[in-house]
Amino acid sequence: MGRAHEVRAASMAKTAAMKSKLYSRFGKEIFIAAKSGVPDPEMNLNLKRKIAEAKSNQVPADVIKRAVEKAKGGDADNYSEARYEGFGPAGSTVIVDCLTDNTNRSITDVKTCFNKCKGFKMVNAGSASYTYESVGLFVFPFEDEEAMLDAMMEGDVDVLDINVEDGMMTVKTSFTDFGKAHEVFEEKFSNLEFETCEATWIPNEYVILTEQEDIDAYHKLMDMLNEVDDVDKVYSNVLVKGE
Repeated sequence: MGRAHEVRAASMAKTAAMKSKLYSRFGKEIFIAAKSGVPDPEMNLNLKRKIAEAKSNQVPADVIKRAVEKAKGGDADNYSEARYEGFGPAGSTVIVDCLTDNTNRSITDVKTCFNKCKGFKMVNAGSASYTYESVGLFVFPFEDEEAMLDAMMEGDVDVLDINVEDGMMTVKTSFTDFGKAHEVFEEKFSNLEFETCEATWIPNEYVILTEQEDIDAYHKLMDMLNEVDDVDKVYSNVLVKGE
């Protein structure tokens, strides 16, 4: 029982840490969206999109409310966005988006992560991101492509792709129509349970890492970046053989 209990405890601790990171991330994003415009989602489309994304990722209502109220109160916190890019083995690329109140700290922390992972290095802005596209991405259990496409067309959503595999539907929209697509889901398919619901970056092409040394370095980099408080999101074009 002792070992099994330790494993479960470690798993629960990791899950709690991941939730804390997720809540912190969305708290910052909602705060920035609310502070950069009117702190009312009905009058601020960016804020409305961020709140919809947070809700779909099971972020508690009180976390969302606190972030909006913080912006309404004129809090002095001032986060800025920073993007860092990197190359790795076999043509792999990594994009790291940060929300930070200290860019010197964030670039130092991110650079340390790359330097400690063999085969990965930071590169100039734009060197990797030009090979990605920004989209609204939704993944959920649903199979009626025709019904979904009709609903999206009725909602005037710019749909880039819809496909179904093993009972799971993937809908890609233009980045700017993420909010409109989410409104269609709420109005026409209110019982959907999303596996993925986010405005994200997707690589135009993927690479597969096959060498164990490269795979280990990639996982180490992802783990280290996840531990950096300023890191908001990480994107890569990596697929790992066997995973």
